[in-house]
Parts: sequence; structure tokens; C-alpha cells
Amino acid sequence: MIQGDLLSDTPIARNSDPSTSHEAAAKVTPVRATQQRAILAGLQQYPNHTSAELAQRLHMDRYVVARRLPELRAAMLVKSCEARSCAVTGHRAMVWRAV
Repeated sequence: MIQGDLLSDTPIARNSDPSTSHEAAAKVTPVRATQQRAILAGLQQYPNHTSAELAQRLHMDRYVVARRLPELRAAMLVKSCEARSCAVTGHRAMVWRAV
């Protein structure tokens, strides 16, 4: 079940994670829903992008995008597709699409 404005309530930190992970999770929690919504809207506008390509288009940190995409996949709002060479990193990476 999704709580509040979150599109996905996937836990950010596991119970077994160190206290620093829980501190970082507490800092992300207030902006997490906004990030999820921005990334979902970005994928709807720019389908078939890797996380790094989408981050570049949205002017977001690529690690933020890379962390939110699996949450959106868990909510069945996006899906990961084939891997291809990323135009940003030059490495093979998964392509993402909104469902």
C-alpha cells in the first residue's frame, strides 16, 4: 500500500543497515515523493532513456534518478527494458519506460 504522496513506499533503509543509512533516509523522505513524480513525468515525456540520460534531461543528480526508478518499478509505474549503450556514460545500461 502506498502511503501519503509517495508513488512507491519501498523502504529506503533496511533494519540491518548502519545508523548513517537511516540518517540519510530521514533526509530523503521529505523530498522523495517530489522526486518520484518528477521522474515519472520525465519518463512519460522522454521514454526509452537510461537513468543517466533521464537525469541529464531533468537536470537531476543521476544517483537520485537511479534510486527512484526501482521504487517506481515496484509500484508498477515504470518498467526496465533492454540494455544499450548510454549516451551519457558510454556504458551499457537499462532503458526505462513509463507503463
